[in-house]
Amino acid sequence: LNMEGPYGPEWPAEEKIKRREMVAPEARYIFIRRARGTVAKETLNDDSDECQIHWMADGDSVVGFVQYRFIVEEDIPVTYVYELQLEPCVQGKGLGKFLMQLIELIARK
Repeated sequence: LNMEGPYGPEWPAEEKIKRREMVAPEARYIFIRRARGTVAKETLNDDSDECQIHWMADGDSVVGFVQYRFIVEEDIPVTYVYELQLEPCVQGKGLGKFLMQLIELIARK
């Protein structure tokens, strides 16, 4: 939902590319779920902001994901992060930074 703005008028064509990337066999994912018993409404900067829950899995709402791939370029193994998406209610809490550190650790292993 938040990708149309950055891509502007090119989004319809880019969306097709992104959708193909997301289902590619080499795509790997880490999904972030809201723990059971946590409140879906939080206060950020004195304004009320609710999580926009789009996916549910095993009763827990998915509030973000990171998509990455392992690729070999010029005989060098590399890891690329294709997407890192977080709902507004979990942004600004260090989760994105943690996920990037986790991907770096996975890549090193």
